[in-house]
Amino acid sequence: MADDRTVSLPTGTRMPALGLGTWGWGEKSDRRDEEVRAVNTALDLGMTLVDTAEMYGDGASEELVGEALSTRRDEAFVVTKVLPHNASRQGTIDACRRSLRRLRTDHIDLFLLHWPGSYPLVDTVEAFGHLIDAGDIRHWGVSNFDVADLTDLRDTPDGRGVATNQVLYNLTRRGIEYDLLPWCARQGLPVMAYSPIEQGRIPDSAVLQEVAERHGVGIQCVALAWLLRHDNVCAIPSARSADHLRDNAAAWDVELSQQDFDRIDEAFPAPTEARPLDIR
Repeated sequence: MADDRTVSLPTGTRMPALGLGTWGWGEKSDRRDEEVRAVNTALDLGMTLVDTAEMYGDGASEELVGEALSTRRDEAFVVTKVLPHNASRQGTIDACRRSLRRLRTDHIDLFLLHWPGSYPLVDTVEAFGHLIDAGDIRHWGVSNFDVADLTDLRDTPDGRGVATNQVLYNLTRRGIEYDLLPWCARQGLPVMAYSPIEQGRIPDSAVLQEVAERHGVGIQCVALAWLLRHDNVCAIPSARSADHLRDNAAAWDVELSQQDFDRIDEAFPAPTEARPLDIR
């Protein structure tokens, strides 16, 4: 995979810049075959990052991902998450082992704390270190952490080992651009954008239509290309159909012009002040 299609973690490991989110997957039996096919289609298209969580369907999403990757595990970069109420030192280890079983794998590429919780960060980070030493995970990170949360984390012993922060970020949710995104860039911490096309509800604006037509793609593809302009941002849109997956993958090849960016900024203004972190 070319470097322009990856994001560098602080360790130097390259993570796919575009992948597949699986929130809500594995919960409906009549969609299972479609969802398994979607995971495999994403891999075929080079979107090899697959994101899930123990919270999604109480493990059902992880089980589906494990089924889909049963013969292709080595091709995927797998991300999953531990719930805050499980994130004590031993609880994090136990949650990871449950996720490993559901995912049918011997390791998780990136294991995240789903959002800040009540357990001391030092305990969760110690557990992450233990899991890395045991070979159960390759990297660890966090999700839904604002600047203050990340500052607390970095002040924690071994907290500088954090590999990424996964947050809600898209054209209609640009709040992180005011402080969080620049802070992460300064720290060399990549950002994972979840709901990068607002769960398929990016407004069908005249500006996006104009830009999309100029590049011969759909508006969701433009929204993804807009995100991927950052060299420290990756995106994990959810898509079940082959057509939508192909449209997402096309974002790699869309080169937006400065005129495109200016027009998009007019329609979807950047923040001018700090805002509370958006959470799905």
